Amino acid sequence: MCGRTACTLAPDEVSRACPYRDRGGRRRQPRWRDGDSDKYRPSYNKSPQSMSPVLLSQRHFDKNAPFDECVLASMRWGLIPSWFKENDPSKMQYNTSNCRSENMLKKKSYKDPLIKGQRCVILADGFYEWKKMEKAKQPFFIYFPQTRGPSWERKENQDDPTTSASTEENSETAYPAGSASSVLAQEGDTTDEWTGWKLLTMAGLFDCWTPPGGGEPLYTYSVITVNASSNLQSIHDRMPAILDGEEEVRRWLDFGEVKPLDAVKLLQSKNTLTFHPVSSLVNNSRNNSPECLQPVDLNIKKEPKPTASSKLMMSWVTSGTPSKRKESRSSDDNEEESRAEAQHKSTGALQQWLQGANKKPRIN
Repeated sequence: MCGRTACTLAPDEVSRACPYRDRGGRRRQPRWRDGDSDKYRPSYNKSPQSMSPVLLSQRHFDKNAPFDECVLASMRWGLIPSWFKENDPSKMQYNTSNCRSENMLKKKSYKDPLIKGQRCVILADGFYEWKKMEKAKQPFFIYFPQTRGPSWERKENQDDPTTSASTEENSETAYPAGSASSVLAQEGDTTDEWTGWKLLTMAGLFDCWTPPGGGEPLYTYSVITVNASSNLQSIHDRMPAILDGEEEVRRWLDFGEVKPLDAVKLLQSKNTLTFHPVSSLVNNSRNNSPECLQPVDLNIKKEPKPTASSKLMMSWVTSGTPSKRKESRSSDDNEEESRAEAQHKSTGALQQWLQGANKKPRIN
């Protein structure tokens, strides 16, 4: 299951962090749907009923738009079916924050959106899951393995023993198309290369509900879940359906080209995620601070020696709040970098991504 997530990027960063490719292979940067960027609030600890950034086809809002044109929207977590008759969505009698992939065609709440092509991608830094222990449940933060940005040559990355997921076997995962370490966009593409945190892309279904008595339409979504992959089974038996790479994202969202039964085939357990234990602080959804993501040692109280991926997570956490992480395009960049260097003598690779995000990657 998936009952808590984190998405700490500012709205403009979310747009830059989720480029997509159209049917012709051109990379695009999605814009926010009018007014929706103001509805989204970054958070280290998002729970159901909060607003989250969602990527979907613009065709759902504009019938003249191409099926493969995407847009960002803020949607409420927890699907409210369009046919729900109450005036208050909180009166839903059952939980729709998650949707089991094997039950989508059995339950009307999910079957209708699936048949209509109402597929979306939920964006997040990662999600939390709780493992049952003897005395209590231990929370873990689960996310894509992070790699160094384009300013770091791949050769150096391969020689670094601390780099996560850089073996030949999973190099496609470590360097997926469109990630921070991929090559620059094709000539003529319109996006700036994102060199920050690689967002998790989770498959979802959405619906639009309008109060029977009239009012503003409410867009809501459900995270689709599948059986847990082998490396996550020790934590929980379910996990979100992960779309790994731009082609999977494109096929899931392009409901004009990919029919429902073909799209469902994309929903597979994938052994592509990494994780680390975190503090029980995250148990309370009202707690919203970087400490929610900080790796902890399950045996001792002091901070453990970090793994490559958790080291990158720590660099991200210590970079400050989303508003402080906004990347300036002015001459103040050098001053900010100097201060950061003075404060953090040994920064992680992800921090260096952020500091150099506006610099053109070096191509050999």
